[in-house]
Amino acid sequence: MPAPDVERVFREHYGRAVAVLVRLLGDIDAAEEAVQEAFLTAVRRWPTDGAPPSPAGWIVTTARNRAIDRLRRESTRADRSRKAALLRADDAPQEGGSVPDDRLRLIFTCCHPALSTAAQVALTLRLLGGLTTAEVAAAFLVPEPTMAQRLVRAKAKIRAARVPYRVPTEAELPDRLRAVLAVVYLVFTEGHSASSGDRVVREDLCAEAIRLGRLLAELMPDEPEVSGLLALMLLTEARRPARVGPSGELVLLADQDRARWDRALIAEGQTLVRECLRRNQPGPYQIQAAITAVHSAAATAADTDWRQVVALYDQLMAVAPSPVVALHRAVAVAEVDGPAAGLALVADLDLPRHHLLPAVLADLLRRLGRAEEARAAYDEALALAGNAADRAFLRGRRARLG
Repeated sequence: MPAPDVERVFREHYGRAVAVLVRLLGDIDAAEEAVQEAFLTAVRRWPTDGAPPSPAGWIVTTARNRAIDRLRRESTRADRSRKAALLRADDAPQEGGSVPDDRLRLIFTCCHPALSTAAQVALTLRLLGGLTTAEVAAAFLVPEPTMAQRLVRAKAKIRAARVPYRVPTEAELPDRLRAVLAVVYLVFTEGHSASSGDRVVREDLCAEAIRLGRLLAELMPDEPEVSGLLALMLLTEARRPARVGPSGELVLLADQDRARWDRALIAEGQTLVRECLRRNQPGPYQIQAAITAVHSAAATAADTDWRQVVALYDQLMAVAPSPVVALHRAVAVAEVDGPAAGLALVADLDLPRHHLLPAVLADLLRRLGRAEEARAAYDEALALAGNAADRAFLRGRRARLG
């Protein structure tokens, strides 16, 4: 099995393997170390021995065996026997409760109130999504060393606070929900618009986030924000077939072939949005889903109801203001009132270390005929973009300035 296939298995199954090992070991660091050793073994063996019939099962079994060996070497006799027996009990019935999946159990553990929200999201992205520290840092718009320290502190806090790896009670679930939804959405957004690498989309992360979103919706059917997040992801995922051109290039929403959109996902997402509207308990994910539903309902880009989009962004700014939301609102305002109106809104925004702000600025300047300023803004965006497809798109736009 070539190395890229080992990487694919890592992306798809790292989170599950860590979750299983955390359940068995009760220790996040030990679980991560065992899983990483298993993947290193796979890198050495699979290219010559061939891939096992069940790569994910092989990884979990190998990681468990590595952990058993370490416990035998390092534990006291009594503790060694107890833990080794626990590690062999992987076929034993799962602990009862409301969360029926190891990965969701690990999410709720990482989202314990002992941790800050930022640490909760970062740690779960690392453990469940299999994102590298650099990718988690990009999701948070912070330098990689800062994120590495944050992850170390988060795991140390879990150990010091003796946070249990268990299913939260029914009373605890709502309080943990906000951070859990943030985790799932950040996994999805990293998959939908990869922050690094050569691909525009990482389908594995999108699929994992949607899978977790469906499980959350099954677990908490009366929580409108859970339905809103699932609707947002489904409606966004529906556009994925049209987001990438034949050569792997990025295709903007206005230029996409809407015949390639997944109509089944759109129908499912729009149904969820209508259910959210009937509940009349608007939250950030529901409003974002409603915005995406407006786009998905337009037969062509020209048919988009931009005034409705601006109104929804106004509502989103009222409940969850942020520079990113303000930037997207400015783009919508530019469609309604012209690029000068959008530019006036963008000028005061501060969004460091992210290429999106100078990219939007460049496009508005281009539309206003201010080519030199647009060129400088494209240069700034190129310096910040971490994804090869994003850089290629920006270079193409810059070249067309003449």
